[in-house]
Amino acid sequence: MSQSGIFSAAVLLVGLLSGALAQAQSSFFEGKTVRFLVGFTPGGSYDLWARVIATHMGKYIPGNPTFVVQNMSGGGSMVAANYVHNVAKPDGLTFATVTPGLYTEQLYGRKEVQYDWFKLSYLGSPERTARIFYLRADTPYRTIEDLRTAAEPAKCGVTGLGTASYYWPKLLGEIVGFKLNLVTGYQGSSDVNLAIERGEVHCWGGTLQATFGSEPGRTWMKNGFVRVLAQGGPKRDVRLGDVPTIWELLDKHNKNPTLRGLTRVLLAPDDMGRPFFGPPRVPAERMKILRAAFIKVLTDPEVLADARKKGLDPAPVSGDELETLVVKDLVQPAEVIQRMKAFLQN
Repeated sequence: MSQSGIFSAAVLLVGLLSGALAQAQSSFFEGKTVRFLVGFTPGGSYDLWARVIATHMGKYIPGNPTFVVQNMSGGGSMVAANYVHNVAKPDGLTFATVTPGLYTEQLYGRKEVQYDWFKLSYLGSPERTARIFYLRADTPYRTIEDLRTAAEPAKCGVTGLGTASYYWPKLLGEIVGFKLNLVTGYQGSSDVNLAIERGEVHCWGGTLQATFGSEPGRTWMKNGFVRVLAQGGPKRDVRLGDVPTIWELLDKHNKNPTLRGLTRVLLAPDDMGRPFFGPPRVPAERMKILRAAFIKVLTDPEVLADARKKGLDPAPVSGDELETLVVKDLVQPAEVIQRMKAFLQN
């Protein structure tokens, strides 16, 4: 056979194999149910995003599988992360969405961590996030600096020791020079907000997107029930033009390079937003199909309209982007990890 004939035969074989593989994946997903496990209680932004995506994603996958959402709260979403890593089968039928701040728990070396953040199968994220810190407006604190002279520390609700709701307010205190009473045990942001309404706690370190995009945050921003004292983005959000960023606070209080490095480490998860991932070793071809469907969902005009009605602000991050971020940007030098450990254990 001539070289051209051999080449043509090879191309034909590759085409046949690709077609057979695509057919096999279609047959696999047909009649199946894909689970999205949400690491928090219903009502928060993680839950809302999971339900929006689950409603539409099946139509973009060969075989049109059914998608369901299950809430698996606990440990600031660590229960869901541990479950997906160790219990769920790596078949492309179970995914979780949890706080990306859990990667700091792994770096810290907490015994409860049973996942490896660097080996998960990343599906994508519907948005990037930015931190904000707010208190009830009937407290006497007008600026973040006012907390330094508090007669007793303000109480802040926390969903878990490894979550951003814990280390973000604590980081602000480290920079500006104040203490907070961080109250753990809440299962999700909706539980913390209810506690704020009841006066059980005074403050919360959440995200700008969730606060302006869901209740009660939207109403609180309009009626002034809470006051935002700091934000974590690289620049001030237009809706919070008089609220300083953490980087401005670092400049103002002349903090050293080590603390700046710590800030970069702790805020890096915001670039991941609200990641969806499966267990390690999900077959590559299935992940390729699922990742493509995830992005198609988040660029579908119908889905975008549905999301915005719920106050969500789509800014999708692909699974490939998440994987690159985890491998290249979240790996930290030993001295930074040591500084982070010292910070989180105090």
